[in-house]
Amino acid sequence: MHGDESPTMPPVRLPSEAELARDALAAPLFSRAVRLARWAGSGVRVGAGGELLGGQLKEAAGHLGLQDDEEGPYHASEAWHLALDTGLVEVAEDEDAEPTLESDEPVGTAAPGDELGRVTGEGGPADVLEVWSDGFESVLQDAATPSLEDVVGEIEGAVGPDGQLDPDAVGLDSLDFDAEAESDFLDGALGNLYLLAATDPAVADGSMVPLPVLAASMIVPDDMDEPTDEVLESVSSAMMRLDEQFRILAPTGLVEYQPVDEALTQESEGELPEEPDDEDVSRYGMVRLTPLGLYGVRQRMLAAGLDVPLVGDLAGEDAGMLLDAVPSFPEESARQEFEQWLAARTVLDAARELLAAARGQDGTAPARRLACQQALTLAGAEAEPALREVLDDRELGGLARVWLVENGARDVPQPDEEMVFWLTVDTLAAQLATAGEPDELRDLVQGLVDQHTGFFDRAWQVDHPSTADVLEAMGRIHPDKRTAKEARKAAFKARSQSR
Repeated sequence: MHGDESPTMPPVRLPSEAELARDALAAPLFSRAVRLARWAGSGVRVGAGGELLGGQLKEAAGHLGLQDDEEGPYHASEAWHLALDTGLVEVAEDEDAEPTLESDEPVGTAAPGDELGRVTGEGGPADVLEVWSDGFESVLQDAATPSLEDVVGEIEGAVGPDGQLDPDAVGLDSLDFDAEAESDFLDGALGNLYLLAATDPAVADGSMVPLPVLAASMIVPDDMDEPTDEVLESVSSAMMRLDEQFRILAPTGLVEYQPVDEALTQESEGELPEEPDDEDVSRYGMVRLTPLGLYGVRQRMLAAGLDVPLVGDLAGEDAGMLLDAVPSFPEESARQEFEQWLAARTVLDAARELLAAARGQDGTAPARRLACQQALTLAGAEAEPALREVLDDRELGGLARVWLVENGARDVPQPDEEMVFWLTVDTLAAQLATAGEPDELRDLVQGLVDQHTGFFDRAWQVDHPSTADVLEAMGRIHPDKRTAKEARKAAFKARSQSR
């Protein structure tokens, strides 16, 4: 992840470090690496690069219980290399070893490394996660690197008519491989999955993302109504790349992945159809970040300088910071943040602090008041005295009356017309600041105008800093041209009055 900007990501909720560490130790690749590191305790003779020799791969596969699996030696090799990369296994070269071209000649002895103790009892959950993260980074690099098949295919293509290999035609450059671009591509996919987990309640609850949807989110421009054939082809190509990469990443525990049905690529001669069948989209691949994956991607984002909050980070902060931050949160994350903030305080003190922080005439004040109102819906009856204390407050009296009525309080004084219109403008200003102009807001605006005869004659006189902006927005939103024109005229009057 690159760049100097430090945008704020939506908050996510993570399990405890202990739970994440258990997930890491249970991940197939990491679990096998730990078991092979223990297996190396008797001293295993290895080659120049620390690789297992001769029949040792089969022996390692047997130790992992994979002796009957055709891919057992492959899985054992991957786990062994992860053990080497993370320091779970260390290699001591023979003092008298000489460089050799013989790949099956031992030149050193492998033994458990210092990191093994950190994940098998000496360290805590944080130690386990640190070693797992090192391994994840190693596998991530592998996933963003051309496969051996690609390299072999390129070498075969570099053989001239005379049967001689052209050295200049071999290498990553000849593969048209941009290491940074490929890494950015995979980072982008993981970042989009992170965003979906943070903003889509279904994904946060465990639903998987169709691979075509993920690929399209990376390729199709936001302002493109109908993708061109070229864009659809790019989406198909991105799906194939992601399929290969997620197959590599899945054993780390980072993602839960249902691969693309190989029958589809065989039917289409190695390429996916540009428009997947909606009725069986699961055949085109399904993916989601696991909780461990959220942790791993978040660690990378932190290292890249991004602001990546967790739900609950604001529990110890004051109400002002809470109300400033939460309006940008997804609905479920906001609710969870409010719950944790309220849980750390007595209800009455919390309500008073929220109401005090909600005051103001600045541009973000309406959004603060809306957030305050949302937080107070989670407070119990003990908050009532705090709401009654602000009934005569010009900025808070309206929302206080709404809360009291909704909570069944008695003897709630009726608001005067000035307060009703002020609260209306304030609420619309908050909605515009936090949600833009969605269809739901259009319905709200239409309902307000229809229910109040002469709405705009009264609205332009409201002494609120956002009155003109709200009336202009109403002019854009209202579906009736005549009413929209009235809104624009009212906005002009409001601006003239404020000068």
